[in-house]
Amino acid sequence: MLETTALVLIVLWVLGMATSQTIGGFIHFLLVVAIISVLIRVIRGRIL
Repeated sequence: MLETTALVLIVLWVLGMATSQTIGGFIHFLLVVAIISVLIRVIRGRIL
């Protein structure tokens, strides 16, 4: 589930950077949150 969310955020981030700067900033923030969540999960030992 987390991997799917991260993938969707990556796609939306790329689209946001290509189309609109305001939405791109919000998507970039969500992408950073998703990456931090994945890193915390990996560090705790629950590999993807």
